Amino acid sequence: MRIHALRKDLLRPAARDFRFLLSRGYPRKSALLFIGNHFQLHQGERDLLYRGVFTGEQSMARCAKIVRVGAIKGEKLIIDGHNVLITLESAIKRRPLLLADDNFVRDISRIFRRFRPTDRTKAAWTLVEGLLSDYPPCHVTVLLDAPLPKSGELAARIRQWMKHAEIKGDVTAAARPESSLLALEGIKASADSVIIDRSTRVFDLAGHIIRRRLHIKPILIP
Repeated sequence: MRIHALRKDLLRPAARDFRFLLSRGYPRKSALLFIGNHFQLHQGERDLLYRGVFTGEQSMARCAKIVRVGAIKGEKLIIDGHNVLITLESAIKRRPLLLADDNFVRDISRIFRRFRPTDRTKAAWTLVEGLLSDYPPCHVTVLLDAPLPKSGELAARIRQWMKHAEIKGDVTAAARPESSLLALEGIKASADSVIIDRSTRVFDLAGHIIRRRLHIKPILIP
């Protein structure tokens, strides 16, 4: 999906009505189906609403959990590996990125299940490595989604990169990374809504790099 394909004249009222239905307790998928059909939105526009629009209550609760970059120094950092790397690769490829209502940056290119590690994955990790070098946590855990292709191979690569950069930590490809991540103590680095909602401290690692280091402006909900 290209940025110019988004019809802001439709997205503005669609986002407003979607927030209204969500605030009245309508199921997210049902509300999106109704709004999408009513405004005749294409799939890219529906994805933007689904990943970027939340109730005021949800957004405020999530924003309250966001920690500043300096907070990760000396702390345990738990990185949602695929979530962070895919978002950063999308930034490197100049794919559309979204700054959601809850102030987290999200990828909207629908490539998660089709993700394969490439040379850009190393470039994405180098960005992470640079930030960790400036604000070194006491321990870094990277959790990858084992069902995704070559996740074991990617885990081995990141483990090697971390060793070379003298980053203390470990890398695991887990069958249920979400559960594994939530079970660990520390600051969670993820833009996944479920992880954010079930954590107490969250750092938008990819979002910080994209906005503060790459100086890329994500799409804002109209």
